[in-house]
Amino acid sequence: MNTDWETLEPVLWDSIGQTLWMVAATLVVGGLLGLVLGVLLYTTRPGGLLANRPVYTILNVAVNIIRPIPFIIFITAIGPLTIKVVGTQLGTTAATFALIVAATFGISRIVEQNLVTIDPGVIEAARAMGASPMRIITTLLVPEALGPLILGYTFVFVAVVDMTAVAGAVGGGGLGDFAITYGYQQFNWTVTAVAVVLMIVLVQAVQFLGNWLARKALRH
Repeated sequence: MNTDWETLEPVLWDSIGQTLWMVAATLVVGGLLGLVLGVLLYTTRPGGLLANRPVYTILNVAVNIIRPIPFIIFITAIGPLTIKVVGTQLGTTAATFALIVAATFGISRIVEQNLVTIDPGVIEAARAMGASPMRIITTLLVPEALGPLILGYTFVFVAVVDMTAVAGAVGGGGLGDFAITYGYQQFNWTVTAVAVVLMIVLVQAVQFLGNWLARKALRH
């Protein structure tokens, strides 16, 4: 079938903008919250800088419960919370809220796993020199794991792009919604292919950037 790109082009650009907004907001807000939660998971574990078994147990259980839930189920399951926070369960803003919540818990585990690889002897040496826990976290833990963390966040970016496509299936907007509404439902495989290619280009560009930044961080 013929594709009316004169009509679809403005919609496509809007969809690209929505996807970029959802991904950027999720990585900034969810990335920061996930970093904080991941550091708390690492530092409150038994033997950690801020060892606190009850806090660690609660955080660990929460992450273990939320992280494995498929996003298409998660975005509908937190519908009542989304409505309370943003006033609606549909649209880009609602999808972004769900993305941020899901990404926070996913990123936290990635952060924790990367911090665990740091040599405990380095931390003990810093503690012996009188460094406070906050100073150790900000000047030792995070910088020491920076390279792996960049790679981890790059992986998260790819996952978030995938989740934005899923959000399109429930009215979240973006390229996923564009592909479903104007491609799949209209049996227009050209539109679907264009959306897929754009997502691939976006992912490959960020993957290349993430690998480059990680290499630079590891050299330092």
